[in-house]
Amino acid sequence: MKWHEMRSDEVMNSINTDAENGLTSKEVQKRTQKFGFNELKEAERPSAIIIFLSQFKDFMVLVLLVATLISGLLGEYIDAIAIIAIVVVNGILGFFQERRAERSLEALKELSAPQVMVLRNGEWVKILSKELVPGDLVKFTSGDRIGADMRLINTKSLEVEESALTGESLPVQKSTQPIAGADVGLGDLTNMVFMGTLVTRGSGVGVVIGTGMNTAMGQIADLLQNAETMETPLQRRLEQLGKILIVVALLLTVLVVAIGVIQGHDLYNMFLAGVSLAVAAIPEGLPAIVTVALSLGVQRMIKQKSIVRKLPAVETLGCASVICSDKTGTMTQNKMTVTNVWSGGKDWTVTGTGYHPHGEFFQNDQKVEVKHSKTLQQILTFGTLCNSAEIVEKEGHFQLDGDPTEGALLVSAMKAGLVKHSLLKNFKIIEEFPFDSARKMMSVVVEDKSGNRFVVTKGAPDVLLGISTNILWNERQENLTSDYASKVKDSIENLASQALRTIAIAFKPLNSSEKIHTSLEAERDLVFIGLQGMIDPPRPEVKQAVKECRDAGIKTVMITGDHVITAKAIATQLNLLPSNGKVMEGKELNSLSVEELEAIVDDVYVFARVSPEHKLKIVKALQNKGHIVAMTGDGVNDAPAIKAADIGISMGITGTDVAKEASALVLVDDNFATIKSAIKEGRNIYENIRKFIRYLLASNVGEILVMLFAMILALPLPLVPIQILWVNLVTDGLPAMALGLDQPEGDLMKRKPRHPKEGVFARGLGWKVISRGFLIGLATLAAFMIVYYRNPDDLAYAQTIAFATLVMAQLIHVFDCRSEKSIFDRNPFENIYLIGAVISSILLMLIVIYFPPLQPIFHTIPILMRDWLLILGMSAIPTFLLAGSLLTRKTSKTMI
Repeated sequence: MKWHEMRSDEVMNSINTDAENGLTSKEVQKRTQKFGFNELKEAERPSAIIIFLSQFKDFMVLVLLVATLISGLLGEYIDAIAIIAIVVVNGILGFFQERRAERSLEALKELSAPQVMVLRNGEWVKILSKELVPGDLVKFTSGDRIGADMRLINTKSLEVEESALTGESLPVQKSTQPIAGADVGLGDLTNMVFMGTLVTRGSGVGVVIGTGMNTAMGQIADLLQNAETMETPLQRRLEQLGKILIVVALLLTVLVVAIGVIQGHDLYNMFLAGVSLAVAAIPEGLPAIVTVALSLGVQRMIKQKSIVRKLPAVETLGCASVICSDKTGTMTQNKMTVTNVWSGGKDWTVTGTGYHPHGEFFQNDQKVEVKHSKTLQQILTFGTLCNSAEIVEKEGHFQLDGDPTEGALLVSAMKAGLVKHSLLKNFKIIEEFPFDSARKMMSVVVEDKSGNRFVVTKGAPDVLLGISTNILWNERQENLTSDYASKVKDSIENLASQALRTIAIAFKPLNSSEKIHTSLEAERDLVFIGLQGMIDPPRPEVKQAVKECRDAGIKTVMITGDHVITAKAIATQLNLLPSNGKVMEGKELNSLSVEELEAIVDDVYVFARVSPEHKLKIVKALQNKGHIVAMTGDGVNDAPAIKAADIGISMGITGTDVAKEASALVLVDDNFATIKSAIKEGRNIYENIRKFIRYLLASNVGEILVMLFAMILALPLPLVPIQILWVNLVTDGLPAMALGLDQPEGDLMKRKPRHPKEGVFARGLGWKVISRGFLIGLATLAAFMIVYYRNPDDLAYAQTIAFATLVMAQLIHVFDCRSEKSIFDRNPFENIYLIGAVISSILLMLIVIYFPPLQPIFHTIPILMRDWLLILGMSAIPTFLLAGSLLTRKTSKTMI
């Protein structure tokens, strides 16, 4: 129905609601059954069983399950149990992480669910907005969030901030008058309010005409819920890696088995060895360790106030080359703060930010006491009396209830010890003329304890200057001559050049017989007192975060609906805008195609006066230039840009549910610095994944080559199948898991973003895997041959030596994997988990060797103390040989 075209009484009749009593409980129940709860319905999620089973669809996991079946059929039950245990642990970890991410977001959504005041059974009661039904009468006032779509029935100076829905940054004035036209845009429906928008001024009553998915927000949410989930580059690369490893493993297995049979080894034993090698070659722990690394990284990110909605997308953070960030609330505090006061030719600066009433006043860099300046005290007092907002303290935190501009005036006065509720004990508000966008001012008639009455007016400086006849100068009233007016205008321009929003304060004494009935009578012949200049200040931590991003090769772009001067001033304060950087307005964007924008987008650092629609164009232009783009947003209209970005980031406090649903990352504190922390964590997670891929594959290459070399040299098997599986399960798994907990290297945020198409084996990783694996295999075989040729009749002892050498070589090698450079570049005790994992692996190895009940199972014999020198010497060669040569080259370069 075209609710906006109807009169208020027609709306009430059409929706069958009693204007005096509202709906009855019985009627509410009927309508709830018909329309459902007033909430955005999420797309149907898979059941817990489906989520769990989906963890086992990976190709590597399926191959491992086949290997488990073969091991079981051959009677190798220990092997089968070991493999299946790893596969199940991987599935459980993946399952719980997906569930945890869902619960985190659900908890966040609960925080944003507003309560509303509704007329039921003739009484105004407060209920959750989800309980609203069509036909409910709802009243709201400044600071309230609208709980459903409503047609307005009654308004009083009502203004609603609808940027979450329309992208319009300024609040919209509302009325009850019918609007003609069938195809009126959402932003022009001034007689309606919509779910999720915020009342910034005044009050009103509306009748609910749409709930849940039948709201304007619900319709957009519905479009976003059927979005296709894309695989991340890491997922694709790991899947490809798994397939390559499986092919290589099968070829090597067939080769080893064939050579062994040709040389006279038993077919059954060679087949078992082949299966063991195949299992060794496939890093079956990799999916589990990747999940654990991502999961632990996500938990660290939650502690740093960012919730990851799509687990693998964490990896994409490491590729980010551009961050497109909102200004208001993300780079700034979203708390207007008075920083300058001007009156009668005198300037004061005010310290402190936000709504916390702590700050000081300075004049010419000298601290001043407000009580010693009558003019300053007067302008602060009048700014508080002519004010509809409130600053409320809750658990040590100060919050604004009302308009941000008025809140800033209250706080500036509170810094001088002038608190509204205390002032109202000495001053009584007799009459109020609320702010009106046509008049651009607000006035109150005030009476003090002595019975003296006066008018106080605040508003746009140029307007107040035009209706003032006098000015307060050096604490005396003077005629407002053109000379004085010129000085006031110079001050207005000076404050505006600093990107400050200015509010003027004026007053007018009334004689005892003078009556004020209208705003026209109040707002004339005023005495101009002065100006208060305010700005939404940058968050203190953002400047450093922008610098760290720049050092990391990440460009920061500010996108705001604010004025160019304000945006440029904030960007300059944050050192975001270089001397040759460009600032572009929305009207310029309108005239450019994506291709035309693409040609200049790398030079633009600030986009001002843009609508959310422009964001999509900016994202596409940057992506066409090859950038990996992180995009922040909070509104419904931001959702397409968030969705189109490589990393969509939504705001946890001010963000709408639709924006959160479209994003991969939710900032709990709406803070830009949190994005930087998330990128650092994303980079570290990827580097840790590379570390354990390097460790696992080098270890597995060593295991395969020691067997292959032995076959080629016609030697007995250096390792029996159960020993290979033991090494693979225990000594590979625990240290690799601990590498996933490694702290970032010191220069991590000094490196350029990695290219999204960079392979897992880039930056020399492939060479490190092959070279270390080759040396591990060679060292193990050398230790085996030394002992075997010393006593050929004791094969089991030589195999035990090879087993211990292989384990120790891998455990020494794990410390080399912590650095891209050398084992000597990192303190081994930085990662206490790795130390614990290595000690645990050594103990497990010693138990297998020295615990008599396990010796027959693992075919081990206790090693003599003198042979441990051989084991430790041979196992250290692969790591320290290459590390030593690298150190020598580095030293020689330094000397040159």
